[in-house]
Amino acid sequence: MKLFLILSLIGLATAVLQIGITKVASRRTKLIKSGLWPTYFKYKQALRLQSKAVVGQPVNDYDDAEYLGNITIGTPGQQFSVVLDTGSANLWVGDKSCATCAGKNTFDQTKSSTYQADGRSWSIQYGTGAARGFLGMDTVAFGEMGANQLVVPKTTFGQATSIDMDLQQDVADGILGLAFQSLAVDNVVPPLVNAINQNLLDNPYFTIYLQEKGAVENVPGGTFTYGGFDTQNCGALIAWQPLSSATYFQFRMNGISVGSYSNSKGYEVISDSGTSLIAGPSSVLDRMASVVGATYDSGTGLYFIDCNATPPPVKINIGGNTYTITEKQLIIDAGNGQCIWGLEPFDNNGFGPAWILGGIF
Repeated sequence: MKLFLILSLIGLATAVLQIGITKVASRRTKLIKSGLWPTYFKYKQALRLQSKAVVGQPVNDYDDAEYLGNITIGTPGQQFSVVLDTGSANLWVGDKSCATCAGKNTFDQTKSSTYQADGRSWSIQYGTGAARGFLGMDTVAFGEMGANQLVVPKTTFGQATSIDMDLQQDVADGILGLAFQSLAVDNVVPPLVNAINQNLLDNPYFTIYLQEKGAVENVPGGTFTYGGFDTQNCGALIAWQPLSSATYFQFRMNGISVGSYSNSKGYEVISDSGTSLIAGPSSVLDRMASVVGATYDSGTGLYFIDCNATPPPVKINIGGNTYTITEKQLIIDAGNGQCIWGLEPFDNNGFGPAWILGGIF
């Protein structure tokens, strides 16, 4: 079981809504099983080197296990399965004119009575994924058609006319960013912020509950609760941590330890539902990996560990509270008798947060 809480301290609101999410197979797992991950990893590294010269921001890849949620756009609603991503702030889906969106649900504005044209072009770059098109405005509803939905009128979203190969290979129809407006391309108001601004929720925060399902896909994988706490799955401890940057959900981590190794230097971190592993500086992770018996593989950019190993837990201190991550979360079946250790190297070269706390946190 995995659980983490995200707080968005904006505005007032008047309802609470829970929406189920689905776990699907990751691109990384599929490529490891087929033996193609090392080739793709080299390609991804080349793109990262190109992007560092432009933005100096941490990349947000979707190579890990994904958790998808349903939304509808328009009146009547057209349904889409999207990545619910706290590491970005824009909503987009494919437009019906998108020639590269084969196999995905696409949006047809002519079938919506509430659609309004925006007139602006739009593009977004995720490091190893890119989309472009134009902006539109319509009613966006969180949750699947026919269920209890959070309905947000007049929401601006991207209608992609082109997506690159990385996003074509992803099972999702699009991405719904849940971070702050300051992170949004074209300064678009994110859908959830729009809901808060319209006083549609009881409280200006949401809870994420991710279930431990193992190596399965297309199964229920947890719940997003908008406007309140998940009282069914939340524990008694509610820890409030001030954000150090209202862009990503960024805050201070006091320290991290595993077995005999301890680091209390303190780092800026982000909580990102679009990433499943924990990512941090390679200099720290190499020392942690030596303690647990994990071995770094330069061809894949991952640490591998014996599937039957019993490594000590990783402990993370935030705001004086210690969070323990056990071997159940840390040893991930990658198929073919291989297992990944749940931490991966991420070197930000001095720009932005130093750690990313993904789904296993």
